[in-house]
Amino acid sequence: MEVGGIVGLIILIADIWAIVNIFGSSASTGTKVIWILAVLLLPVLGLILWLIFGPRSAGRAV
Repeated sequence: MEVGGIVGLIILIADIWAIVNIFGSSASTGTKVIWILAVLLLPVLGLILWLIFGPRSAGRAV
């Protein structure tokens, strides 16, 4: 497998993890939809922005 494929797989796994955590957050439904769209449409940038500014879930400490 090429390096690009491995990096893509890591980004995919991180995005899925972010989406699961967004669903588990206490944010409103509208906010969750916006964050999920950001992560899906901008996989790397959306993930980084969510890690910095996104809603916090009970089990996530950053």
